[in-house]
Amino acid sequence: MFKFLGNKSDMRIYSPVVGKMVKIEEVPDKTFADKLLGDGVAFYADTDTISSPCSGKVTMIANTKHAIGILSDNGVELLIHIGLETVNLQGEGFEVLVRSNEKVKAGTPLIKVDRKLMESKNINLVIPMVITNDMEVTKNLLETVDTSSVVMQVQ
Repeated sequence: MFKFLGNKSDMRIYSPVVGKMVKIEEVPDKTFADKLLGDGVAFYADTDTISSPCSGKVTMIANTKHAIGILSDNGVELLIHIGLETVNLQGEGFEVLVRSNEKVKAGTPLIKVDRKLMESKNINLVIPMVITNDMEVTKNLLETVDTSSVVMQVQ
């Protein structure tokens, strides 16, 4: 069920990429598809930059640079995971553009991905984005997205 995106108590979550959006259930990894880390959506990016989906603070950057956590100004905890099995790359192919505890705005570039390297290693570059704290989520499923596309709303 879709709700209108005008309620001031709601928080909008934007796409972190330019590309294609898919349902979290379509991610070929049971941890995400079964929502073990939380509900959300996923993306296939057309560009190499992952941007902040909201205003808030960077709370976690994986040592392997393949995942980043953000705490929104409204208390939403988000995890953006770049690709499947990318933890095995030990940071190769990722350039982190922010620091832990840094304040960011929606659209701030977070991580740059070497897409050619990922393709050469046959990495599935699906990008799950999940809300890790228990909040009511309304999804706005779109076929194509950019960083101005509202993809979720949290209450």
